[in-house]
Amino acid sequence: MSISHVDVIIIGAGAAGLMCAVHAGQRGRKVLVMEKANKVGKKILMSGGGKCNFTNLYVEPDNYISHNPHFVISALARYSNWDFIAKVCDYGIAYEERKHGQLFTLNGSKDILNMLFTECHHTQKVEIQTQCEVQKVIALTQGGFNVQTNQGDFQCEAVVVATGGLSIPTLGGSGFGYEVAQQFGHHVYPTRAGLVPFTFSDQLKEVMARLSGNALDVSLSNHRNSFHEALLFTHRGLSGPSALQLSNYWQSGEDFQINFFPAQDLYAFFKEKKLSQPKVLLRTLLTVFTTKSIIQELQQLIWSAQSETAIGNISDAQLQLIANQLHGFRVKPSGTEGYRTAEVTLGGVDTNEVSSQTMQSKKQEGLYFIGEVLDVTGHLGGFNFQWAWSSAYAAGTVV
Repeated sequence: MSISHVDVIIIGAGAAGLMCAVHAGQRGRKVLVMEKANKVGKKILMSGGGKCNFTNLYVEPDNYISHNPHFVISALARYSNWDFIAKVCDYGIAYEERKHGQLFTLNGSKDILNMLFTECHHTQKVEIQTQCEVQKVIALTQGGFNVQTNQGDFQCEAVVVATGGLSIPTLGGSGFGYEVAQQFGHHVYPTRAGLVPFTFSDQLKEVMARLSGNALDVSLSNHRNSFHEALLFTHRGLSGPSALQLSNYWQSGEDFQINFFPAQDLYAFFKEKKLSQPKVLLRTLLTVFTTKSIIQELQQLIWSAQSETAIGNISDAQLQLIANQLHGFRVKPSGTEGYRTAEVTLGGVDTNEVSSQTMQSKKQEGLYFIGEVLDVTGHLGGFNFQWAWSSAYAAGTVV
């Protein structure tokens, strides 16, 4: 059986894999991208509700979580958010800015995927093979690799692992990239679901189910971080940007605090209303800030004993306690929804063993790791896509 020869094999045709193929192909390298799924870029297409939050206006190293936080600096500096925005503009892709500098396409994620396809095609050096599952990567004694797949064996000078993480297995998430890393002696940090909704099994589960579909701006915090964004109640627990962000900084068994009204000083508000509207109930006063259904549930949880007491008849000390609870309500999730709905995977290939300049393994010449398979996780808001573009560029310009 004849063995096909190419310069570079990229395992995974997601954001990082396609971007790496573009830049390697532009240098005249013969590139084969192997994708085990029947279609490429599935995660690109579904991201951002089908609108693809492709980067952010405000990208900083602080937006990333890694055991080696300085690792991202070089790649982000050499291929920045502005570089990718310029490419999007070159293709005339319409986009909009949303909260916190998030950039989304106006006409759908397919615009970003089509741009990457077109870039690959223009190089005339990139071939993409779907339903091609890699079974083994073997380093050859004379240099280079033999890559065994369900579609035959291939030889190449360089292998780029762009397999992503374990998140959303229905879109192709798998642990294969970690297995390759370990095969070549790399340390892999334990993985867990990130940017993922919280679930509850105590009495709060029923409260959240009743509030399912309601949302409000809150501040969620623990001793590691705090996020002031929208919180969405679901049938199983808590979602929305604030919950997804905090999930990256939460460990199983821990609790965290919800400040339901971070923009208000509730005690001062209560004191003023006690003087100006002494006959009004607390729930009536609080409905100016959010929906009646949310206030009804908070009343049951926090001040049910005073539910029918006019504010003028509630002591200042009691009002202070109620305000404190509304500003710092403690909850303990039973867990998260896991990889099934997680947007990213925390942990991964130890970046101390990978060049921050080129993404090449320090343990095996010609082996590269890019994107989510590395121990680099971005905040919600386009940061993970930017890491895909930046790390792919770093590898694509040298493989």
